[in-house]
Amino acid sequence: MNIEKDAVVGITYTLKEANSGELVETVTEAQPFYFLFGSGNLLDDFEEQLQGNLAGEAFDFQLSPERAYGLMDAEAVVDLPVSAFMIQGRFAEEFVKEGETIQMQDPEGNALAGKVVKRGLETVTIDFNHPMAGKHLHFTGTVVEVRAATEEELDHGHVHGPGGHHH
Repeated sequence: MNIEKDAVVGITYTLKEANSGELVETVTEAQPFYFLFGSGNLLDDFEEQLQGNLAGEAFDFQLSPERAYGLMDAEAVVDLPVSAFMIQGRFAEEFVKEGETIQMQDPEGNALAGKVVKRGLETVTIDFNHPMAGKHLHFTGTVVEVRAATEEELDHGHVHGPGGHHH
């Protein structure tokens, strides 16, 4: 069966940053990545590149930042007061280290991940850009399985069983 809307797709792939060649992620035959095609969970352009493929077919494509996770947004890099990182009156040094990604909440209580850029005396600089923002993505891989989704998978909008989540 060809990859089309509501197909369950299993792939193996290597993701590199196209400009530097830096390896970002590898998904092997031992644990392929499964997803419900057309469910809106993945980048549209990623799915577009795979549409119509059959199991066993290889793929090799690049996505520009505009087609992937967007460009770097300078406004997403913010200085927050050191007081925002106090736990029981003490600065949370074990969590707030340069280069670390920390979980935070926006004023509405939505979860946000930010990377600690710098700790100053009064402020901590946090970058809330997506870790892949501004990067050119290069995917190479193979389609390992294509099957029709079950009714339950369609209802839930994701894959169950092998490669999916289990109840």
